[in-house]
Amino acid sequence: MTDGTGPMPRTLLSGAGATVRRLVHISRPVLWINTIGSGLVAVWLTGTLFDVRALPVLIWLTLPFNLLIYGVNDVFDQDTDATNPRKGSIEGARIRQSEVRLILWAVAVTNVPFLLAFLVTLPPLATAAILLYAVVFVCYSAPPLRFKARPWFDSLSNAAYALPLVIVPFALGDEPVWAAAVGLMAWSVAKHAFDAVQDIVEDRDAGITTSAVRLGPRGTALWSGAWWIVSTVLFALVSLPVAAVNLLIAGVLVVRLLRDPTPETGHRLYPLSVAFPYIAGSFAGVLLLVSIVLGGSR
Repeated sequence: MTDGTGPMPRTLLSGAGATVRRLVHISRPVLWINTIGSGLVAVWLTGTLFDVRALPVLIWLTLPFNLLIYGVNDVFDQDTDATNPRKGSIEGARIRQSEVRLILWAVAVTNVPFLLAFLVTLPPLATAAILLYAVVFVCYSAPPLRFKARPWFDSLSNAAYALPLVIVPFALGDEPVWAAAVGLMAWSVAKHAFDAVQDIVEDRDAGITTSAVRLGPRGTALWSGAWWIVSTVLFALVSLPVAAVNLLIAGVLVVRLLRDPTPETGHRLYPLSVAFPYIAGSFAGVLLLVSIVLGGSR
């Protein structure tokens, strides 16, 4: 034993730091753009640079909610992740069975206080959308519904990624820009199926029939392309330049997969797919910020 200045506290701090780093890795920070990015755009769509009332929701959309999405996913995907060469990297963690309890506790500790506070402080429509958001992503990975293993439901359930465009305006007492929200829902359906192409072999070997497994690479390219066209039309109702950028990047992804429809091509295209929301979202954000600064309307 040592006093408060000895090695034991340093060891405890080091262990706590390692645990936090592990949980952050499991939350896949490279994909936080899909939650926090949508939340920020939602604020700007209300016509203001920032509203402090949105801050608790925006904080929740960082580590807490992404840990809920991907932590729960990793807990129930251990079999497929064990043979997936992408896992254990920036593209996702490969967890150990001994970590399951820690992950589930961390998900609860980081999310339940926010959800309880939202129930007390936010308007009913905002809290309903928040609860739907959380429930869909738990059901995506966890039995008995486990949308991930149900073709069509796996892809369609990812429309929930657009819910920050609904949650934030309702939280601020504003009306969502529905063309943007529904457009992002269509975009998210497309992207989920497209990204799953690279995992077709691992999912099929594990007995998981995703939309990508059912459709195959070529069929998935056509499925995703159709949804990206829908998103482009809806985005055009809000911003023609954003719609054009969306169509350009989606077109590159779909055409390249159609030219070489294999899981390997899906994996090679994954970095561009990950960059897609960063590019299109940044472009949309810049246009919105310019509009706000210059006093334009949404």
